[in-house]
Amino acid sequence: MTASSLAQIVGLLEQRYPPSLAEAWDAVGLVCGDPQQPVAKVLFAVDPHPDVVAEATQWEADLLLVHHPLLLQAVHSVAADTPKGRVLHGLVRSGCALYTAHTNADAAEGGVNDALATTLGLVNTQPLASGTGGPYDKVVTYVPPDAAEAVGSAMADAGAGTIGEYTRCTWRVVGDGSFLPGDRARPLIGEPGVLERTPEARLEMRLPRALRQQVLTALVRAHPYEEVAYDVYELAEARHDVGMGRVGDLAEPTTVGAFAERIRDRLPRTPLGVRVSGNPARAVGRVAVCGGAGDRLVQAAAAAGADVFVTSDLRHHPALENLAAGGPALVDAGHFATEWPWLPVAAQRLAADAREHGTTVEVRVSSLVTDPWTAVVPSSSKEQP
Repeated sequence: MTASSLAQIVGLLEQRYPPSLAEAWDAVGLVCGDPQQPVAKVLFAVDPHPDVVAEATQWEADLLLVHHPLLLQAVHSVAADTPKGRVLHGLVRSGCALYTAHTNADAAEGGVNDALATTLGLVNTQPLASGTGGPYDKVVTYVPPDAAEAVGSAMADAGAGTIGEYTRCTWRVVGDGSFLPGDRARPLIGEPGVLERTPEARLEMRLPRALRQQVLTALVRAHPYEEVAYDVYELAEARHDVGMGRVGDLAEPTTVGAFAERIRDRLPRTPLGVRVSGNPARAVGRVAVCGGAGDRLVQAAAAAGADVFVTSDLRHHPALENLAAGGPALVDAGHFATEWPWLPVAAQRLAADAREHGTTVEVRVSSLVTDPWTAVVPSSSKEQP
């Protein structure tokens, strides 16, 4: 077997974790690296932490795949004396590429949330909040038939027309268009002051809503008309096999307290441990999970009939309000700990996918704990007033 190229590895990853599943605000995909460079070793980690970069360099990894984006928010410098710059410079110097799979890996089948659900023993799982892999728009415009190909290609180059494994997807039909140019108009077809009727092609293409402006800009630039008419439709589309979080059942009922101990024993150890909101004696048969920060899904967990919701970064007020409303018990198991179980799954899948495509890649999961919380000081035993 031959070594894979970075482009081939990225292709395999994006079949498993399509970038279209990412939230509109997210930043996923290849951050740095030459798509043509060979990839023999891939290191998997939760965070693009400097210590993880040092591990990748020492192991001579060709690709570092992380869950959390390095460049989620805008920066104006990646100089080597900045934290993000040091990470990028270290990777570039060692010849190691960086790839991010974030909310697309959360939502995908076999991703972060499925791995967490499996680790905790859930069965009959389904997404807690179904997603579309979007949101998506559809853009409709009207062009001279002989210009439809060029305009469609420009829109495709800007990101429109991709549906699953198919690209440059369009729908076209030719009809009659009419217009009356004003006195100061400079029409491509017809004359000012004369009502014109001419064949026009209706061109439709789907696109991720996050790419709306760049697709519309490409459309206007490529369109031959002086004034470009177009419509934008926001699509309401549902998929039920992907989405944020998971909800499922336990093979055998237990209690909140016992289930919290299972979580402690099966997830990576973190300094803050496992926090519980609710009655430890409450019966548990149905469980909702969300790797990483998930308090926005507390109401979804309640609506799904969950007895307990496992996530992290739970805030005081949402937790208190859920408790008062009689919602599910809440278990905060730590951000790093709830996302880490995906890494071995992703590593094994990539290695298997590479073999199926006639290439080979060595994978490793980082053993470094990059949880930012490093210690806990127990509460005082002194009785408070």
